[in-house]
Parts: sequence; C-alpha cells; structure tokens
Amino acid sequence: MRQTLTRRNWIAVVVVVAVLGALVGAAVGASVGIGSQRTIVEQYFPNRSVLVHPGDIQEILATVEPAVVSIQSESVQSGTASGDFVQAAGTGMILTPGGEVLTNNHVIAGASTVTVTLFGQTAALPAHVIGTDPAHDLALVQIDNASNLPTVTLGDSSKSQVGDSVLAIGNALALAGGPSVTQGIVSAKGRSLTAQNDAGQTETLTGLIQTDAAINPGNSGGPLVNAQAQVIGMNTAVASSTAGNAPAQNIGFAIAIDSVKPRLAQLRQGGPGGAGNSSPQPVPVANTAYMGVVVSTVTATVQQQDHLATSSGALVDAVQPGSPAAASGIRVGDVIVAFDGAAIQTAEDLTAAIHPLQPGDHVTVLVERGTAPVTIRLTLGARPGAG
Repeated sequence: MRQTLTRRNWIAVVVVVAVLGALVGAAVGASVGIGSQRTIVEQYFPNRSVLVHPGDIQEILATVEPAVVSIQSESVQSGTASGDFVQAAGTGMILTPGGEVLTNNHVIAGASTVTVTLFGQTAALPAHVIGTDPAHDLALVQIDNASNLPTVTLGDSSKSQVGDSVLAIGNALALAGGPSVTQGIVSAKGRSLTAQNDAGQTETLTGLIQTDAAINPGNSGGPLVNAQAQVIGMNTAVASSTAGNAPAQNIGFAIAIDSVKPRLAQLRQGGPGGAGNSSPQPVPVANTAYMGVVVSTVTATVQQQDHLATSSGALVDAVQPGSPAAASGIRVGDVIVAFDGAAIQTAEDLTAAIHPLQPGDHVTVLVERGTAPVTIRLTLGARPGAG
C-alpha cells in the first residue's frame, strides 16, 4: 500500500507536523437526503476520575467505538493524462442516529466518491459530503439511507487539563479488523500550527490539544476521548523534529471539540458561505480575513523561558512571508496583547477577534516587543486558497 491523500508539512517553531493523511481504501459513490439530526452532548460518568484505569478502557470503548467509522474516498489525480484514481482512508465520528459523520476536511478533500464502513462491519456504505470548512479542517459527511446508528458524546474540551488520560481511536494505517486504540495523556493545550497543503496554500489551526497517545496516518478525523467516554478532540496531525537528526516522539495534535461544536450548524448548510450540498465535491471556504501569524498562548512557563515582559497574550512564533502581518512589521517574538481595542490573553482570543472581520478591514494591533509597547496598523488580507 502507498500513502495517499494529503501529506502536508505542519510547522510550529522547531517541529514539522504531518497531517494524518490516509492509506489505500476502496470507494464507491451515491447520494441521498439527510437523516434526522440529533447531536448528543455532555453525557457524564460522575464516579469516574480524569484518569483511565486498566479496567475502564473496555467500558469506554464499549461506549465510543460503535460510533467510530472508517472513511474511504476516491479522487482523480490531477496532472495525469490518464486521469488516475487515488484511493485514501481516514476516520470519522457519528454525530446523529441519521448518519451524520464528523471528520477532517483533508480526509475527503477533492473526493469524487466517499464511502463509510461502520464498526464491526465489512461492507462499505455509500455516503456524500454535506459541507466542509477547509480553513478549520472540518467536514461533515452523510451516510446514505442511515437510521438508528450509535453516536459519540461531545464533551467540553475547556475542562480538560494537562495530565488527563485520553484514548485515541481510529482507522490507523487502514488496517483490517477494525479501529486501533491507543492510550496517553493531554500533553499540552492551546497549540497553534501552520500547514502548507499540496496546492502550496497556507492554513493555520489554533487551540489544538497536544497528546502523547500514538496516532498515525488514517487516524485523521477520529476521536480523542477522555475518561468519561466523551470526545474532547479530533485527531489531526503528528510531529517530527527539524532539529538535526533528533526525531519527535509521541507528539500528536487534535482539534479541540469546543471549536468544532459552534461550526456544526454551518457545516450542515454546506460550510462557510455554503447553502447546502448534496454533492461529494467539497464546498469552498468563505473568503475569510487573514493576518498571517502563527501564535501560541503566553503562560507563566513561556514568559520565564522567553524572558517576556507580559504574562499573557498571543506570542508570535512565525510570520508568513508576504502576509499582512509581515507587511506591517510584526515580528517573531512579539506578544500581541490587544487587537482593535479588544484585550488578547490567549491565542484563541486572537482567532476569535479576527473571525468576524473581512479582507480589507483596517485594524490596530498592540504588541509587547521586549519591554516596549508598539502599536501597529495593518489591513487584513484574504486567507490564501479561500474561494
């Protein structure tokens, strides 16, 4: 088998992070209407701690695994005279009994056909893409003619803490026999990563959960689950080091589920700027505003290590060449503490402040540069690759 789908390079300070691509998988296509919608949120197991004990794992899996599916997609490889087909596989989570499945956009990007295989089954079911949000690497897939399916429970990722036990479940390496399960902890929160996709377009994800639970190609779109059997993240990327020959060990990233839940309604309408979609083709993301920085949240530890004057804010880890941030003079090492009059205490605050704005909007950014405050005015651009 050869690895297919996206093999993007994710950059965050000294690590290169590879999107959890996919491996060979069969695909056939069809499309029908959307089933009933019911997302289950906040189911609690009050007597269980945040740590997973050996006897708990089977109980958690019995709750979550039936709602984890394998996704197979097929697309025409561009640039080939013969129109070769590329087959790929990833993972998804069933959100509704009617067959809505949440996954990563890069699992189904460019797919002409999509199929889904349920837990414990061998026959692939036809499916179609409802909506996509490439800017946040999200997609919603509908299993055709589905009903009475088990669903995952979406938790509250803001309540998770570093050190909490987690399980990663997914279609790792597209191995036969059902999903793989690995155990680890929440290693860090609030990570920000920038990716360059196969088209050379830059994407940024923020507020990610870092985990040491082993995740591999094919795990994309699968759940990161806490000790209460709740989904707190969607597995998306893994890291390797760029520092000499030292390999990265057990560094994976999941999109925090709290950032996904507010976008589900929009995905059901086709994604940002969409109005519904019954085609397997992805829906383009809206022409969202773009600043061009990679940031991480300033913590007490980061302040001490980097000798920063401020104990909160969004630390600029990278500035994209040719971006509005680069043109305005924002530098690596600057700490963004205010954006257009709104206080910025975390990387997520900056993302939230930019989200409602449009390309061409003029904003004022206050940064701490060393011990001096610097006011910078810039004009937001359009996110690269946005349609």
